[in-house]
Amino acid sequence: MFIAASTGSYSDLDFDQACRQITDLGYDRLELTMEEGNPVLSPSQIAADPEKAALRVREASRLSICALNIVSDIDASLYPGLFKFAKLLKITQVTMPSLELGAPFNDETDRLKKLVIQATQEGIRLSLKTQIGRLTEDPHTAVELCQAVRGLWLALDPSHFACGPYRSQNYDMVYEYTSHVHLRDSTPDQLQVPVGLGEIDYNRVITQLKTFDYNRAFSVDLIPALADKESRDLEMRRLRMLLESLL
Repeated sequence: MFIAASTGSYSDLDFDQACRQITDLGYDRLELTMEEGNPVLSPSQIAADPEKAALRVREASRLSICALNIVSDIDASLYPGLFKFAKLLKITQVTMPSLELGAPFNDETDRLKKLVIQATQEGIRLSLKTQIGRLTEDPHTAVELCQAVRGLWLALDPSHFACGPYRSQNYDMVYEYTSHVHLRDSTPDQLQVPVGLGEIDYNRVITQLKTFDYNRAFSVDLIPALADKESRDLEMRRLRMLLESLL
């Protein structure tokens, strides 16, 4: 198990500045958050020229890059280029969003089967983020998708279970299918609060994952729009130190 920081935590800064900030806070691993409109981490631009994009990222930071997190809904034709980009950077973990809530389950499984085959051919684990407003907001549906699509994993974000419509449900069933984790503190009413003021039981998450021999990343992934910019660096540092003490 190891700790990483998501560039999404500093998506309001330019990429180079975000990388420097994460390095200064004592992180040694990086997760790249990819979103359309980002001048450096735009999925469509990266897919068009993976080699150029990989070189640009390497110029910005020498931190070990452990994962990609695709947060935009993108066309399936872009994924081969993104998987190539990941392979060039020796990244084996890619997270993507599931279809929005209300989409037919069979349509999603058909889509994912094709993408998992493409990802597996490049040596990549493809994971769906557990997320409010998506099919994966229900932990049972998230697990059913993994059971229906061989080789599919989940990127667990406990905040979306703690604050979402299934907040009263136990979500232990997802740990078996988890290949990546996003963390921040949350309450049933707020998706993000200062660390220590929320209800995320980090120790329990880690303990449960250990039962399935989880040995991958815990990525600190703050939401800039919900963060106090004056205290964000402190929050990032406190979460890193807390996780280090638990690991």
